[in-house]
Amino acid sequence: MQANVSIVGTSACGRGGRVELLGRYSLSQALERLLADAPCQYRIVDARTVRITAAAAAEAPPPARLPADQPMLVSELVVTAAKRPASLDLLPAGVSAISREQIAVTGAADVGQTVGQVAGVLTTNLGPGRDKLLIRGLSDGAFTGRARSTVSTYLDEAPINYNAPDPDLRLVDVERIEVVRGPQGALYGSGAVSGIYRIITRQPDLDSLEGGLAGTLALTKDGEPSREVEGYLSVPLAAGHAALRIAAYHDYRGGYLDDTRTGEKDVDQTVRNGGRLALRLRVSDDWEMNLRAATQHLRTKDAQYIFPAMGVRRVSPFREGHDNDFSHAALSLAGRVGEIELSSSTAYVHHTFTSQYDASEAGVFNRPGETGAYLENTRVNMLVEDLLIRSGSGGRFNWLAGAFGSLTLERSPSEANFVSAAGRTVTTYEEFRKDRLEEAALYGEADYAFADGWKATLGGRLFRSRVRTSAEIEVAPGIPLARSRVVGYARSFDGFSPKLALQRAFANGSLAYALVSEGYRPGGFNTAGVTYLRQERTFFQPDRLRNYEIGAKLRLFEGRMALRSAVYYDEWNDIQTDQYRPTGLSYTTNVGDARIVGLETEVGYDWDFGLSVQVNALLTDSRLANPNPNFTGPVAEELPGIPAASGGVVAVYQRPLPGTFVMRFVGEASYVGRSSISFDAAATRRMGDYVRAKISAEVASDIWTAAVFVSNPLDDDSDTFAYGNPFSFRAVRQVTPQRPRTVGVRLAANF
Repeated sequence: MQANVSIVGTSACGRGGRVELLGRYSLSQALERLLADAPCQYRIVDARTVRITAAAAAEAPPPARLPADQPMLVSELVVTAAKRPASLDLLPAGVSAISREQIAVTGAADVGQTVGQVAGVLTTNLGPGRDKLLIRGLSDGAFTGRARSTVSTYLDEAPINYNAPDPDLRLVDVERIEVVRGPQGALYGSGAVSGIYRIITRQPDLDSLEGGLAGTLALTKDGEPSREVEGYLSVPLAAGHAALRIAAYHDYRGGYLDDTRTGEKDVDQTVRNGGRLALRLRVSDDWEMNLRAATQHLRTKDAQYIFPAMGVRRVSPFREGHDNDFSHAALSLAGRVGEIELSSSTAYVHHTFTSQYDASEAGVFNRPGETGAYLENTRVNMLVEDLLIRSGSGGRFNWLAGAFGSLTLERSPSEANFVSAAGRTVTTYEEFRKDRLEEAALYGEADYAFADGWKATLGGRLFRSRVRTSAEIEVAPGIPLARSRVVGYARSFDGFSPKLALQRAFANGSLAYALVSEGYRPGGFNTAGVTYLRQERTFFQPDRLRNYEIGAKLRLFEGRMALRSAVYYDEWNDIQTDQYRPTGLSYTTNVGDARIVGLETEVGYDWDFGLSVQVNALLTDSRLANPNPNFTGPVAEELPGIPAASGGVVAVYQRPLPGTFVMRFVGEASYVGRSSISFDAAATRRMGDYVRAKISAEVASDIWTAAVFVSNPLDDDSDTFAYGNPFSFRAVRQVTPQRPRTVGVRLAANF
């Protein structure tokens, strides 16, 4: 076809066979003729995207029972990561997607359980609701502080994080996960230094009533049982015009660590409750409105790090708990005026998280023998607007333009206390900090098909940010050199983030591309400390990353094999990183520059006898240069938290059973190599070199699913994260072992 239209899902028409059509037709006329005798049908997603599905299945949700010859892992998916629907195999970037079906069969309950399924995505393991995502080996360190996250996490069209840890949303009633690797500053702005992680939820069905309920029970070796309950319901309110969708869940993850000091067992349990509400309104044939709301409340009773000398046990004078509450509301409007498509997304995020640490080892806030505690609490309110217009034609020239604005208010009180010999609690340090960040940007992108199969893309983002910070610090008398004080700072940043891509599409669906892109983060201020900060420690500079990338996406063996691979070279200047002072208080600084070389690959293959296998790998090498002379301690030679090699494999084997049933076996494993914990070479700890694994078996019909699974079947206790407490990690080795072997059953029903 010569219409510059992406056609995805062609495997639904069967293997082999070619059809040709000569002449001038409209898109629908051409598709009617091409698919006249095929066991499949089409649906026009938009002017540039067509989805092919099995006959009589275009609008119906996929059943629990999947035909044994239907591709499970090597599927063609439409994604919206480029701010327009397109096949991921036709985008000139490192893009991956995890479908709803793959999420279901692998039992991926949250972000941490998806990272081994796509290339180049890793996560720290501080604990539920406390982790940070890392993509493509572009790590600014393993700690979470004031520096903006390098990965921008999205819930549908709205960003949901700034410098907070990942909220660890449970993946209930989710349509797919989209991952874009590499800096995305042109389209997504500040914070997308290493990539985008998008959670796309399912929309309400305007015509059909549907719902589902699922429950899981699991037993962990030497731990308490875990249980999960989740459900969803989609109800048409006015057929073809309005529908409501509700999803809710309760997740109790039993503890497995015992406290030797108090004798309490299984102290590290986590409770996660949440839900979503979506209202879809089709205003007219050309306009649609969506109202969405989501909330999640997460409570972890105690930390999950241990001291190796004590065995797999906790030793703490009190619980080092963590609370993470997330709320989100969004309004989106999309439609067209003539050939122009318009969309607006307005979102509000309220995110609070609180952590308590044993600060007895700090020696600053308490006297020897006294119990010290440090409590930090952060409340973030973020309002975001993204207005987008784009061309609606499928011609040689296509474009989009947008305006973005956001306001982020953050309040983060913290305090240090100790219990005196008389049993009285004394506050020795308090900080009341407020941050205000205003961002505005104009962005655009245009692509031109200048020859048969060839396309060039040019884009960029003009941005301006303003940061205002104030803090009141109160320090109790008696601490040497301590000073109470009030500080206030403000600064603005502006610039331009470009993007340039060249791609060559081939007749068999393969693609080769070259890409240059950038990411950036604004600077900011440090305030915490018992003493005044030196001027060079008060402010940290913006950082910027430029990416040079060459990649290929191949469809081979009549579509049975999908191969996506890219090699990249990155220049990262003035890297921002969160670090800890000897007192245990955090600060952000610029550590220096880095040069990173990497190779990422994803390969999937579908066999006719029902086996699908997907393999991914990332090889990366980083070198630090031009270290900041004001960085505390010697600088390490490589980026922390990132191994030289990582990868994963997912295998699904399915066979039909009598009636409407199918039997399915699933195995997945991921490997994380050795890495260090910190940029500070004097305080570094080695971690990693472990395999995470899970196997499951299930029997499913169109309605019912019953599954059994085993995670960590070899009961491996390797160190996944060599950190847990900022006040003692330099003095005492801390490790985070894998969760012990866990066996579970899951039952689900859909209607």
